[in-house]
Amino acid sequence: MKVILIISDGIADQPIKELGGKTPLQMANKPAMDEIARTGVNGIMDPIAPGITPGSDTAHLAILGYDPYKKYEGRGAFEALGAGLEVKTKDICFRGNIATVDNKFTVLDRRAGRIRDDAEELVEAVSRIKLNFFPDIQVVIKHTIEHRCAIVLKGPHLTRMISDTDPHKSNHQINESQPLNDSSEALRTTHIVNLLTREIHRILDTHPINMKRRAKGLLPANAILMRGAGVVPKVRPITDIYGIKALAIAAGALYKGVCKSVGMDLINVQGATGDYETNTIAKAKAAVENLPRYDFILIHIKATDNASHDMDVKKKIKMIEKVDKLVKYILQNTDPDKVIIAMTADHTTSTESGEHTGDSVPVSIRGKTVRVDSVQRYSEIDCAQGGLGRIRGVNLLPILLDYAGKSKKFGE
Repeated sequence: MKVILIISDGIADQPIKELGGKTPLQMANKPAMDEIARTGVNGIMDPIAPGITPGSDTAHLAILGYDPYKKYEGRGAFEALGAGLEVKTKDICFRGNIATVDNKFTVLDRRAGRIRDDAEELVEAVSRIKLNFFPDIQVVIKHTIEHRCAIVLKGPHLTRMISDTDPHKSNHQINESQPLNDSSEALRTTHIVNLLTREIHRILDTHPINMKRRAKGLLPANAILMRGAGVVPKVRPITDIYGIKALAIAAGALYKGVCKSVGMDLINVQGATGDYETNTIAKAKAAVENLPRYDFILIHIKATDNASHDMDVKKKIKMIEKVDKLVKYILQNTDPDKVIIAMTADHTTSTESGEHTGDSVPVSIRGKTVRVDSVQRYSEIDCAQGGLGRIRGVNLLPILLDYAGKSKKFGE
């Protein structure tokens, strides 16, 4: 049997006062998701462990079967791999946010108003920046989606053991990167990153695009916040561990990068933008079309998480209902006797706080080998009553592959 896993980023939520203490999943009209819950087995999942707030990187690594406490080497390399950049073993990579800062380096907006149209050209202006004090360092920067970009530092005597420049909040100054250990490599890398931050601001602040943006009353995109210094993790490919062919359908560089780092194939789907305008049906069609060639297909949808970070309840409900159309297409175009369909989230994102939380997330799995429980609807509360119980992220893929008849016996 084949497996399709649908991960709706941050779709799980906490009770929202505006919704009378309900969550967006409880309030949304989502008949296809509810059908999977009603005809399958349900449970809740702690992506990392109970009470641990996951990042999207560590959560996806766990969901693909890798213990992030042992295999996680920072977010940056996932961003760079997903952006299509060449990353070697000793390269240090970062996730970048195109941001707005004032002349005192105070962050006014971490996403420069979720910049879209001008982002690629602005990143191109600094994509091959030279650092005169560090001539042996090559800097490569590439735009990915909206305000996001990937940064790679290539050269000798570098380490990922440094802190972020991203303060992770608006109205705070850009951080000076600091060493996280006593090594000369950490000190050298922080000097490079802090100099790079200033040079990027110098170039972008007076860029003609930002002059035009200011004239139009738009926020200038005049800085790049760097976080998640990382290297490519050393892991055994998922294809070798489980003997499967695996495909990822995602728009965001991070998710592509995680999947690529563990040996999964990637495809680009026209209209898959990673934002509110993403074409969920195009993703569903791509999954169905590629099913004959793959044993396991992961579909990732980002904008459910965006809505929570934007603290917009109505947008989150609308995105859940948009994801439901993807689920409906897959249900209508796959054989339940031949395909396991599963739905979950990589973490809970609270719409009231705009932040990730350590709450568990719902899981529903449908297929002919599944013991159907009594759950009727897909939500955080309903799924908690299901027969799957409470699992961790690293448990999910082995469970799915066992339902698909692809597990190996342990012992005699």
